[in-house]
Amino acid sequence: MRKIFCLSGIFIFLLFSTAAYAHPPADIEMTFDPKTKVLSAIIVHDVSNPAAHFIKKVDISLNGKEIIEQAISRQDNFNTQTVSYLIPDFKTGDLLAVEGYCSISGKLEKQLR
Repeated sequence: MRKIFCLSGIFIFLLFSTAAYAHPPADIEMTFDPKTKVLSAIIVHDVSNPAAHFIKKVDISLNGKEIIEQAISRQDNFNTQTVSYLIPDFKTGDLLAVEGYCSISGKLEKQLR
């Protein structure tokens, strides 16, 4: 019984210590070229292991409607995930949004008009 209690305690400690290192993206730097209609975004997310803790998904919305959902299996590098998309339906005055999801916990959304 004592072994089970100790193992449970270790498991709970590891679970909470992993969650302590989890964090949402710090920032999203967006640019949109109206001539080419290409949206580029750099999602800032500092991690120690881009294969284990990374930006797992990016959603793109146009005027509040999701138009792109991309799953990602690992982050580009230790600091950022870069994505680019062609948005052919964009018109002047439209609202673009990029939402980045951490593989462990948290998300961040930024908008651009």
